[in-house]
Amino acid sequence: MAGPGTWSLTRAALIILLLPRSLEWCGHISSSTSVIRLGDAITASCIIDKNCSHQGPESQILWKLQAELQPGGKQQRLLDGTLTSTITLPHINSTSSYLSCYLLLGDNLQIMDQVELQAGYPPSAPHNLSCLMNLTTNSLTCQWEPGPNTHLSTNFTLKSFRSRGNCQTQEEAIPDCIPNDKQSHCSIPRKHLQLYQTMGIWVQAENALGTSVSPQLCLDPMDVVKLEPPTLWALDPSPEIAPPQQGCLLLCWESWKPSAYIEQKCELRHQPQLGEDSWALVGPLPSRTLQYELCGLLPATAYALQMRCIRWPLPGHWSDWSPSLELTTPQQAPIVKLDTWWRQRQLDPRTVDIQLFWKPMPLEENREQIQGYLVSWRPSGQAGPVLPLCNTTELTCTFHLPSEAWEVVLVAYNTAGTSHPTPVVFLECRGPPLGRLHTMALDPHSLWVGWEPPRPQPRGYVIEWSPGTTSPSGSHKTWKMEHNGSIAGTLLQENIRPFQLYEIIVTPLYQDTMGPSEHIYAYSQEMAPSHAPELHLKHIGKTWAQLEWVPQAPELGKSPLTHYTIFWTNAQGQSSSTILNASSHGFVLHGLEPANLYHVHLMAANQAGTTNSTSLTLVTLALDMSELQIILGLFGLLLLFTCLCGVARFCCRPSRKNPLWPSVPDPAHSSLSSWVPTIMAEEVFQLPSLWDPSMPPITKITVLEEEEKKPGPWEPNDSSGTCGLPTLVQAYVLQGDPRAPSIQPQFQSGTSDQVLYGRVMGSPTHPGPGHYIRCDSTQPLLGGLTPSPKSYENLWFQTSAVKTPEPLVPNQEDDCVFGPLLDFPLLQGLQVHGMEGLGSF
Repeated sequence: MAGPGTWSLTRAALIILLLPRSLEWCGHISSSTSVIRLGDAITASCIIDKNCSHQGPESQILWKLQAELQPGGKQQRLLDGTLTSTITLPHINSTSSYLSCYLLLGDNLQIMDQVELQAGYPPSAPHNLSCLMNLTTNSLTCQWEPGPNTHLSTNFTLKSFRSRGNCQTQEEAIPDCIPNDKQSHCSIPRKHLQLYQTMGIWVQAENALGTSVSPQLCLDPMDVVKLEPPTLWALDPSPEIAPPQQGCLLLCWESWKPSAYIEQKCELRHQPQLGEDSWALVGPLPSRTLQYELCGLLPATAYALQMRCIRWPLPGHWSDWSPSLELTTPQQAPIVKLDTWWRQRQLDPRTVDIQLFWKPMPLEENREQIQGYLVSWRPSGQAGPVLPLCNTTELTCTFHLPSEAWEVVLVAYNTAGTSHPTPVVFLECRGPPLGRLHTMALDPHSLWVGWEPPRPQPRGYVIEWSPGTTSPSGSHKTWKMEHNGSIAGTLLQENIRPFQLYEIIVTPLYQDTMGPSEHIYAYSQEMAPSHAPELHLKHIGKTWAQLEWVPQAPELGKSPLTHYTIFWTNAQGQSSSTILNASSHGFVLHGLEPANLYHVHLMAANQAGTTNSTSLTLVTLALDMSELQIILGLFGLLLLFTCLCGVARFCCRPSRKNPLWPSVPDPAHSSLSSWVPTIMAEEVFQLPSLWDPSMPPITKITVLEEEEKKPGPWEPNDSSGTCGLPTLVQAYVLQGDPRAPSIQPQFQSGTSDQVLYGRVMGSPTHPGPGHYIRCDSTQPLLGGLTPSPKSYENLWFQTSAVKTPEPLVPNQEDDCVFGPLLDFPLLQGLQVHGMEGLGSF
């Protein structure tokens, strides 16, 4: 057995069938009703007999609605041992459900009983009850609308009785009419009817929740008779029957035979088979007639006709419309206006070739069919018959006339006759011409053509247009006539296609003459040039090619060319292009590669688009061996010259630390100012007088030279006397306190070529003997060692008597030895500028 909550309706029903016979009466469900109103509550009880073998002291009754357990069951055990459980379900929202009673046995559920609950609504009153007396079946058929769905099985019954007057009293009941399942109509047979006697009829709806009835219908069966439609047919032509008039049809009909004894009236409706016209109603008509003529119809038009009838003057219902009868009205003679135009050509002095054009302009109310056209001519001054010139179904005709003929007659005809004759007078061209004919394309399928109306004002215009030039036969020519002579243009919409050149001809028409024709060419939508000029190779070289082409002649109606574009592509797929004026007829391609293949094509463009020419393939010339050698030689020379320039620039750079040769200054041709580096304009300053007390004294003059040489035989080989000085060679003037320690930056270099020639230390404002420092340099000075200058050779080193100089303390940073100042040989050629203020210094 399955556990709680797992039972389906199918399995529950199956278990009921498999229960032992001893359990069939063991338990059952009793309820107040099995059918309730949808949404109402229901109370049910499950009673299990004391003799049930499954009942025990701890037995429990459970409820299920469909497959869901329902709480709220009130269980009790009666004195006789019967176990009962009562449950109230507050809302039943399903139209059909099963309520089951279970007995809990350990962990299993044993179904004891099951009932079906149905829920729905009581029936509403049927409405729209109507009845028709069908003389074909001899029965009264009534139909109704049943109302909303009740979700329950509902029975409908058509009830009736015979009565007098207004059906206030019931004389005799008529057997009920019960419709078939799910039908809402029923027929009372003729044997239960009493014709010309009133009867009351209503419909009763009934289900398990209630009964309702429709409003009563009181009627005489003959008052609701619906006749069958009559039969229509057309009258065949015969000597006894006159043919119908133009725009008329002859027909007759016969009513349905069972209703021949009933007075009735009929209606006829007709509609053209072609077109969208609605039905036109004609009536009332008698129910029977031998012949009827329906007029007011369009000639040569097919019509569909239908008819229906009703009991009259007594009440009744209209019959259905009869099947359609298709008839065609006879033709009538054409009633049209023919617009005509012509072109003439002199064949010989006595004969003229005439090409006549015409257009029928039918009136709106007439749709006559034209079968052909006839052109005839009566010789002037002759009373003989009219001579036919052409009989055709086309809208044009070509014929020959004598030169003196000036008029022909044109008529349209069909089987009913001919139209009124239209005279065609061949006018001479003696009128004034049009002024400034012009066109404008509004869209791809229309052209506007305008002109300046001449004076005097014409009575009309003839406009002709055809593709390309005028065709001699005129077979492709389209034309129209404007009868308003005051207009200055017209819109052409017939036979206009895009990308097609049209020749448009406009001719003014006057009262007794016509003016000369003016023509113009136009496109409704222009297109690109039909083709581009063909390229030709005129000359070719190793890196250039000269091309030429022949410009195309302008095409009629097409806009002129705006420019050319020439494209060339090499074998590697690299493309180039250039744009040329439309007047160009040649071009030279430059920058080509020797012995290379190129594809060239020309594109011509106008305002409507572009067109490409055929492609031209060319190969440039290859280089000669001598030219190749010259180019390689020039390239080698250029490379050598570039290398030499680079080496010279590298060697002559003034910022190099180690020049390739020493730079030794010449004291005899030098001065202190020439040793001072060039100063930028914004850094120039003026040296004050040496005796200016407001300025600090000049205390140092240092000359540096960068060179390294091995010591000569006359120089001591003591490295301790070498001064560590900056690498760059420079001369500078410092102002400051001479007692301040001198700090010189030390530069590390791969060579020890620094040479300190000397340092002059002293002050003109502090008298006393001067001092100098001399370095034991290994650099030769001017080729040899000179003796120290005498004391009179340079006043700068003279001892001042004003004040005894302060003793100078050696600087530990200088690896030099103090000695007499004038013993320094470089200062023998030293020139000190600004000696004017030295006095006895």
